[in-house]
Amino acid sequence: MPDVRDQLARSTDARRDALIALSHGVHADAEIGFEEHTSSRRVADALDAGGFDVRHGVAGLDTALTATVGTGDLHVAICAEYDALPGIGHACGHNIIAAAAAGAGLALAEVADDLGLTITVLGTPAEEGGGGKITMLDAGLFEDAHVAMMVHPAPYEAVSMPCLAVRHLDVAYTGRPAHASAYPQMGINAADALTVAQVGVGLLRQHIASTDRIHGIVTHGGDAPNIIPHETAGRWYVRARDLEELAELEPRVAACFEAGAIATGASLELRSDHEPYSQMRDDRELAGIYQIAAEGLGRRFPAADESLQLAGSTDMANVSLRVPTIHPMIGIDAGGAVNHQPGFTAACITASADAAVRDGALAMATTAAWAANDPATRHRLQEQATTRPSTRWNREVSA
Repeated sequence: MPDVRDQLARSTDARRDALIALSHGVHADAEIGFEEHTSSRRVADALDAGGFDVRHGVAGLDTALTATVGTGDLHVAICAEYDALPGIGHACGHNIIAAAAAGAGLALAEVADDLGLTITVLGTPAEEGGGGKITMLDAGLFEDAHVAMMVHPAPYEAVSMPCLAVRHLDVAYTGRPAHASAYPQMGINAADALTVAQVGVGLLRQHIASTDRIHGIVTHGGDAPNIIPHETAGRWYVRARDLEELAELEPRVAACFEAGAIATGASLELRSDHEPYSQMRDDRELAGIYQIAAEGLGRRFPAADESLQLAGSTDMANVSLRVPTIHPMIGIDAGGAVNHQPGFTAACITASADAAVRDGALAMATTAAWAANDPATRHRLQEQATTRPSTRWNREVSA
């Protein structure tokens, strides 16, 4: 389909400056999860100008959006993330993700009717902690999609993202304040409870699988040295290879936090605001087509690296359990920095990052066009949609 590829390339290159401006604008906004008001509006405006039917504030989320064009019977969903990390901004390159998603959608809009496609760009907030895609799954916004895709920047090229299931936990202890010197016996020290819990987690790490991860921070440790801390809080992530192994690990971690409460007499609140992020299930055929498209743009993929040091987590994985999905990593030159480092933040508005916006958009658009144009792939994707469970997320199906 050389004519289609050429048209997609011309369309993407014609918008290159606008897409780079979108990427840099989102980078400058640096809005954290569920607060991406300016960033989501930037994406919405770009798609609205391209003829999409844009709906903002979907699924009960102020910063979520859908933008749809075309009336074909093969529905491709392209996910745009745009939340930044607290303190260090776009150190995971979601500005690149947003601009590449918009670019892919805008290029495909010009050929959607010819290829029998419906294209939806979904603006998905709070990937870095908040699970915007899980809320959107539950609201049925992926219900009609045959394919879901996005690209994610990294210091390397990869056809898929090594991905762990993760539970996000908010931990809070409540004790009793007292003068720390005059009346220590009258207090219940909530900071001690959190200390006991962290020691327990540290010891637990000796006895968990090498594929498990437990890590967290103290978000509130007390108010003054001369007041026994009566309120403390933390934020913890528990990760495992898949949802089944995560379900086995979670009670062991919870027991560490319960130990803090038992040892000190403080009360414990342990909660999560959303379902866990799941393991990733890539559509291997579509991932292979993406790789061919990206290599055609001059990108080179190293041999697969299964090192767990590269394993993160994403709510796009939850989508992948319901809809055929690709989530390739697109390489940028970060000067030795890696995701979630300040150096990576700086790298995400360099010439290398700008090239990733263009190449990511074009490689995704080419993949979608190939899926639409190949009868066997088109039939497979449509048949799978008739036999799969509802995309609406729930604990019973996920297990």
